[in-house]
Amino acid sequence: MFNGEKINSTENRSVLHVALRAPRDAVINSDGVNVVPEVWSVKDKIKQFSETFRSGSWVGATGKPLTNVVSVGIGGSFLGPLFVHTALQTDPEAAESAKGRQLRFLANVDPVDVARSIKDLDPETTLVVVVSKTFTTAETMLNARTIKEWIVSSLGPQAVSKHMIAVSTNLKLVKEFGIDPNNAFAFWDWVGGRYSVCSAVGVLPLSLQYGFPIVQKFLEGASSIDNHFRTASFEKNIPVLLGLLSVWNVSFLGYPARAILPYSQALEKLAPHIQQLSMESNGKGVSIDGVPLPYEAGEIDFGEPGTNGQHSFYQLIHQGRVIPCDFIGVIKSQQPVYLKGETVSNHDELMSNFFAQPDALAYGKTPEQLRSENVSENLIPHKTFKGNRPSLSFLLSSLSAYEIGQLLAIYEHRIAVQGFIWGINSFDQWGVELGKSLAS
Repeated sequence: MFNGEKINSTENRSVLHVALRAPRDAVINSDGVNVVPEVWSVKDKIKQFSETFRSGSWVGATGKPLTNVVSVGIGGSFLGPLFVHTALQTDPEAAESAKGRQLRFLANVDPVDVARSIKDLDPETTLVVVVSKTFTTAETMLNARTIKEWIVSSLGPQAVSKHMIAVSTNLKLVKEFGIDPNNAFAFWDWVGGRYSVCSAVGVLPLSLQYGFPIVQKFLEGASSIDNHFRTASFEKNIPVLLGLLSVWNVSFLGYPARAILPYSQALEKLAPHIQQLSMESNGKGVSIDGVPLPYEAGEIDFGEPGTNGQHSFYQLIHQGRVIPCDFIGVIKSQQPVYLKGETVSNHDELMSNFFAQPDALAYGKTPEQLRSENVSENLIPHKTFKGNRPSLSFLLSSLSAYEIGQLLAIYEHRIAVQGFIWGINSFDQWGVELGKSLAS
């Protein structure tokens, strides 16, 4: 992964998302060429464009500065950036930088999603980012044409070049669409869609909203985990240990699912992103050589922030099927609240639950304990918790852009480790093709 080997063998591609957040002086080769300078060239272009945009120097067709951004993409072009955006919205530094601005995402081809994404927006002050590597993704391009019509019907056809930009490598189709090719930002075949949040796919819309310096902190956080993953011994390597735990739970203990449970509302979009990242990467039935696997691989990922999930599906986790859990807590809240007269703050209440749930899963509650509490005999079977249910806990000191980047990279590398152990290709996704071809 760090040497440019074409480990995505079915598509004959390198897998180099680590290059997207590598330091400027790093050397990471693909086909014998260091890709890091090209990555930084795109990042420098994004930095310059976002500064022009945010300063008000970039104006729309009527001369007004643009303050709203709609990012049009699907799958990895949507879920990863949405996760980071949602996590940054309540970070004090990021929120201050985003004052007076809106960032929205349009993914689903359902016209309801279009209506929601542009509700109460004015075309005069809106910039649209169309994210499609080939500029042929069916859902994305239909949505792009729909938004284009929204702009043209209000401002005229000449407005497209001022109100629409692209993340794509197909400059011919970008130009034919009406977007200035100079306002297209590149990414590469060695970046899989679900691993692309650190490319222009995510960095561009996030920089337009929060400013490039904050996004760079996010990239530096991810890079710190890349370095840890590459250099730490297996015994102390966080993604390796997490990957081994998942393989043990799935392939040896027969637990097919994993619950991702962040005790932070800012991380509400983490589970949907990891759901795609994990299930599209490792939802495979054959080995990298095309041989049917003699064991189960891949996990069913789902989740919800605590404590909401406790009032939703924790009943099953505690007394029904065994589902390994990832608990994620944050010591310092992004938005602390202290109410006069309250003995426990909102965040302390949240974190008390964060610490209690893994203990409840691990230790349970026995019939003997219930009898000592004078619980009636007929209720004891219903109130017994067997315990011995696996979970792991992450405890972050805070949740700034840097830690968000770290968390993303931990899951990315953990999922890759699982795939390496299972002997599958975690970087293709042929399973999505049949349904698409039948739909067309």
